[in-house]
Amino acid sequence: MDLTPPPIEDGFTAEKLFNQGFSYTYDDVIFLPHYIDFPSDDVNLSTNLSRNLRLSVPLVASPMDTVSESAMAAAMASLGGIAIIHSNTTAAVQASLVRAAKSRRVPILHDPVFLPPSAEITSVDDFADSPFILVTESGNSKSNLLGYVSRDNWINLKTNQSDKGGSRVHDYLVESPVSVPWSYDLAKIDETLNEKKANLVGLVRDDSELVDFVSREDVDRVKGYPKLLAKGSVGANGEWMVGAAIGTREEDKERLEQLVKAGVNVVVLDSSQGNSVYQLEMIKYVKKVYPEVDVIGGNVVTMYQAENLIQAGVDGLRVGMGSGSICTTQEVCAVGRGQATAVYKVSSIAYKSGVPVIADGGISNSGHIVKALSLGASTVMMGSFLAGSTEAPGAYEYQNGQRVKKYRGMGSLEAMTKGSDQRYLGDTAKLKIAQGVVGAVKDKGSVLKFVPYTLQAVKQGFQDIGANSLQSAHDLLRSRVLRLEVRTGAAQVEGGIHGLVSYEKKYY
Repeated sequence: MDLTPPPIEDGFTAEKLFNQGFSYTYDDVIFLPHYIDFPSDDVNLSTNLSRNLRLSVPLVASPMDTVSESAMAAAMASLGGIAIIHSNTTAAVQASLVRAAKSRRVPILHDPVFLPPSAEITSVDDFADSPFILVTESGNSKSNLLGYVSRDNWINLKTNQSDKGGSRVHDYLVESPVSVPWSYDLAKIDETLNEKKANLVGLVRDDSELVDFVSREDVDRVKGYPKLLAKGSVGANGEWMVGAAIGTREEDKERLEQLVKAGVNVVVLDSSQGNSVYQLEMIKYVKKVYPEVDVIGGNVVTMYQAENLIQAGVDGLRVGMGSGSICTTQEVCAVGRGQATAVYKVSSIAYKSGVPVIADGGISNSGHIVKALSLGASTVMMGSFLAGSTEAPGAYEYQNGQRVKKYRGMGSLEAMTKGSDQRYLGDTAKLKIAQGVVGAVKDKGSVLKFVPYTLQAVKQGFQDIGANSLQSAHDLLRSRVLRLEVRTGAAQVEGGIHGLVSYEKKYY
């Protein structure tokens, strides 16, 4: 009798698990731990967004009008990731959002108000959303900075005055003609503020344009956030790297031209179903007219879809259909795929052509990021995870005692009225069918505060599976060393917080 123990066979290979006819989400699957021989701080999260664009961290902000505008783009670039500016606005406005994000090297962005000394301030509304009015010789960004008027100071002084009428800017002017180049980083700006004993400095571009200001309060706030774990995403010209979304219609060629002039680093063809003649033609157009610009296609969820876009010359693939928290495509149209299955299937064919995959949607926690990246994705694209942050567009409001911001799907009827129906090939349809909803997410604070903690958790997840880099994780998966299992409903409950009367969910 042969008493030789059988070879150890524990868990399933990804190849076997994802070829059984089931559509799995991230929560459906779990990785089995592997061997650790390195500390978590040694995990390298650098990756490729597209063929030619390298990032320090694998995080991408989604092109949604309640997620990604200039402030998010500057913040994500400073963290080592990137944001894709949404296209649910005019081409000129979108290009200006790209320029604004690239006109600084700090994750601080205001919408400054400019006035000349002789102008009148009639009410607090003249400050708009800015804490300061910048005072220049001619009252615009093209002239010399003379100083500023503080909103708080103006309110306090007006409160103590008997005359509640208008007042001239020069009556409240704080002289502070301190300007620094736009390329100054936070350390240099901090040094300048201390050296000049100033409360504010102006940021000036090469052509003497005053693009923004940075206050002492801004610097102290950012210095209070966790130390960044990676270097920022900076292009060859020293500017932040910023992406932008476009559609596949003829007018999008004009939009693309304006974005390229604004310095965009990568364009994303924004469609819920990317395997279309419109997208294939646009990919070929972009690569022919702007060969220096990487183009990301999608969205796709099958190997067949991916292969068509790869053959057309795409530099990256965006994967996901109906997996976002505000997306109803799978419910309304009965089309899509579980995100874990979609990421694995598309990645398994895309890597053979050297095309990176962006896992778009379904990210609710750091564990989902670990799963997406380990299943073959090079980056993850996030919407709800970043919505509600300080850097997300929109104003905070209160609902049931909670501070929240609006978050809506680009397939919602509200977003479609501004132009996003083109994304769903519905811009020429007689009737608009919603494939998304409008909701709200609670205040998360600044992405500069919570994203570093998320990245540290991702590093620890990679350590547990024995991967010290994204490439290492992909190699372990494809060599069948890394194993997975499907979790039952009970296993998912057991794997989360359970059995407590109450608890405080706090990760940092």
